Amino acid sequence: MVLYQLIYQSQSLVPFETPELEDLLAQARTYNLIHHITGILLYTPDGRFMQVLEGQKSVVRNLYYNHILLDPRHYNCRVLTDGPAILRSFSTWTMGFRAATALDLRTLLCTVPPDTQGPLEPRPHTRPELLELLQEFVESCETEPWLEHPRA
Repeated sequence: MVLYQLIYQSQSLVPFETPELEDLLAQARTYNLIHHITGILLYTPDGRFMQVLEGQKSVVRNLYYNHILLDPRHYNCRVLTDGPAILRSFSTWTMGFRAATALDLRTLLCTVPPDTQGPLEPRPHTRPELLELLQEFVESCETEPWLEHPRA
């Protein structure tokens, strides 16, 4: 199997509070466990998602294009980067989770400094660079125990 990674972002149509996030994560973790997918989901209070999916290419692409992209709970779904990988970056989670802020995402994705007014525009990061930034962000965050779900 050739390992494949896909990173996307989107905007939710409705706010996700703790119960909705718990449901979303439970569904994702069940699906991902069955399909050998790992990854991380970031969510901001203003309703932005950023997610890394890792697994077999056909399985990850099917999940994104036939499920995530068609999910009516969000819009402006956009792949930031995708392609083959040597190792999983989030191998211990069927779907890890971290709460983020708009500033966190702007810091990860923006070409302008976070304190500058302006639209979000993706940086021309390579996928390894973006994954490294995401791993550093994940490691620096505190989390609630219910958000952790180690891969079985």
